[in-house]
Amino acid sequence: MSNLYSENLVALVTGSAKRIGAAIAKGLHAAGYDLVLHYRDSQLAAESLAAELNHQRANSAICIQANFDQHDSIKMLAEKTMAQWQRLDLLVNNASMFYPTPLADASLQDWNSLFNSNLQAPYFLIQALADVLQKSKGSIINIADIYADKPLGNHSLYCMVKAGNVMMTKSLALELAPDVRVNGIAPGAILWPESAIHDTQKILDKIPMNQLGGPDEIVNLVLFLANKTHYMTGQIINVDGGRTLNI
Repeated sequence: MSNLYSENLVALVTGSAKRIGAAIAKGLHAAGYDLVLHYRDSQLAAESLAAELNHQRANSAICIQANFDQHDSIKMLAEKTMAQWQRLDLLVNNASMFYPTPLADASLQDWNSLFNSNLQAPYFLIQALADVLQKSKGSIINIADIYADKPLGNHSLYCMVKAGNVMMTKSLALELAPDVRVNGIAPGAILWPESAIHDTQKILDKIPMNQLGGPDEIVNLVLFLANKTHYMTGQIINVDGGRTLNI
């Protein structure tokens, strides 16, 4: 890895190989950030995205693999992030597991998988990078979920950890102020899950705007929270087309 200091702003986006994470990475890169792209299993997608970004601007993106089920991987990710450009200005905790866990079928493995990816990893990654973010007067953005407030049936574990993610955001915003701002984004129906989903029209019928959102809605808010406001912290912003009005 490089030991050169970057003159550009630097962002680490977890879970950035695909979907919303990849869109966030592309949006930040277009805004001038150098990118650390974290992935767990999607190596080819992450490397392809890094190649695309480096083609646009040389030496502006790297990939780092880390499995958040392994606690030591969190520290390793933080260390490799800092080894590349010697700075960090933005941490986007986007990586997440999402799947149903009906009470009768939920296992300890489900508990660990959902808690590790959605809550434990973001918390300890923030712990590992807090000092460097304080030096840069940086920002943290946690991707929460509208179901942190009002539960989704048969997804108790996921809803529990996202509720914890929201409280983590608020608590750490207080603890890391005034040097680091910590905010959260709670998406609604932005993209359909990769797994099969039924009754899509039923979901759309509950959205006052009667349509899916799009990744650009999240990207634009990430850019706003990172660069356009300096007096906002501890906030959770819903991006859901009004879904929480009629959940």
